[in-house]
Amino acid sequence: MPSPSIVLVPCLTDNYCALLHAPSTGETLAIDAPQAAPIKAAMSARGWRLSDILVTHHHNDHTGGCQELKDFYGCSIAGPDVESERMPTLTRGVTEASKLTFAGHEVRVIETPGHTLGHVSYYIPHLAAVFTGDTLFALGCGRIFEGDAATMFASLQKLAALPDDTAVYCGHEYTLANARFAMSVEPENRTLAARVKDIEAKRAAGEPTLPTSIGLEKATNPFLRPHSTAIRARLGMAFAPDWQVFARLRELKNKA
Repeated sequence: MPSPSIVLVPCLTDNYCALLHAPSTGETLAIDAPQAAPIKAAMSARGWRLSDILVTHHHNDHTGGCQELKDFYGCSIAGPDVESERMPTLTRGVTEASKLTFAGHEVRVIETPGHTLGHVSYYIPHLAAVFTGDTLFALGCGRIFEGDAATMFASLQKLAALPDDTAVYCGHEYTLANARFAMSVEPENRTLAARVKDIEAKRAAGEPTLPTSIGLEKATNPFLRPHSTAIRARLGMAFAPDWQVFARLRELKNKA
């Protein structure tokens, strides 16, 4: 049985919807629905029909297309139960205890609050892929709107604990700006420097920088590297707890 394929659909200014299609069953799953029109166009071009949407959090740039897609396809929509009152299009609220499947494959819900209080990520072990919304970005992390730094850091640690070869699909194309910030706090990181060149080439060619991987993020993403002696020295926080170093990095990125 062939594994589901994954297609990234650009939406709005810099959002992505990830479409997963299982040829064996004809099912198609969307992770987040920022905008209906490009998702419908991508589906039509491939002859697919949308069966399900999984939403990571309530922000409109991740849910704005839900109602139109639900009306058009009759698809089910699941999202964080904690935020269900803010997402009237949901047909099911989910938590880490929820049992989800797509085309017979397990979909694990990982609660990753911080950006919003109910934010969740979705991990599909069979595909070795995780969909992180606005928690973990390529070379970055989401702003902390509804949680606090300790909560967000704990959520990132959950994701960092996944196998290194796990492909990471996030909700935005922020990688180039994130790369510049990463270089400003850890320019000694040779793996990061090489990655930045690759990112610059991809963006110059109009190509997406996703997916990344858990292993690559652990090696280059400053928000997963508060233990780095170079970062700690640059911040003057040699002996601070990791989460406090993370908090300072997030404060600096907010001002970048």
